[in-house]
Amino acid sequence: MLAMLCLAAFSALAIAAEEAPKPFVPVEGQAGKDVVWVPTPHVLVEKMLDLAKVTEKDFVMDLGSGDGRNIIAAAKRGARGIGVEWNQDMVEYSRRMAEKEGVADKAQFVQGDMYEADISKATVLALFLLPENLERLKPKFLALKPGSRIVMNAFDIPEWKPDVTERAEGDCGAWCTAHLYIVPAKVEGKWKLTGGELTLQQKYQTLTGTLALNGKRAQLKDAKLEGDRIKFTAGGVTYVGRVNGNAMSGKTKGSSGGAWSASRAL
Repeated sequence: MLAMLCLAAFSALAIAAEEAPKPFVPVEGQAGKDVVWVPTPHVLVEKMLDLAKVTEKDFVMDLGSGDGRNIIAAAKRGARGIGVEWNQDMVEYSRRMAEKEGVADKAQFVQGDMYEADISKATVLALFLLPENLERLKPKFLALKPGSRIVMNAFDIPEWKPDVTERAEGDCGAWCTAHLYIVPAKVEGKWKLTGGELTLQQKYQTLTGTLALNGKRAQLKDAKLEGDRIKFTAGGVTYVGRVNGNAMSGKTKGSSGGAWSASRAL
């Protein structure tokens, strides 16, 4: 009788073990809501975070975060981060990986639609998305605080030229190109200077325009933005400065170096 009871108990345990679900493990190429999942090589993840100069002061987000590797790698650098992922199994897997790597206190993962996610607090976005996804998200990108960094694997944001493009070296066989975008301040329009007017046309970080000063008008040369930093040359004088909402100020370099400032003409 005892032997029969033991056999029955063993059989029940064996059946339960067979019926217990196996932990989810992602498979490259698996379908997602908006894209199939293809992991970014770890060496490129590090290159992306290097380009963005991620530190413990940053708040990093990933949209369509997959297995969580971008956010986990950022957390290992001391940054806080959130990955937004549609597939709940992937969310749970990412949480397990963050726990395993000892960064669950910094790396969080939530189930959600990347197009609906609030990214306004992010200082860095680390992404691997298709051009059509990036085009749809572009208005949200441009609404980020000037100087916020966007780094991504392989694909450009349509019509927006990256500030930096680099390839990962070493153990990287495919998907080895990283792009960095620095969100530019919004400066298009007319600005009033003492004795003159600055007129700017803006396409992302690239600027064109004119400076009318003391009765003379000059075309801008080498004009560009890097976040809230502005630089242009007009009439042989180079202007460098920072934009702060409806004001900008800085220093000039040239024959008459000194301070300059401008306010938006409202």
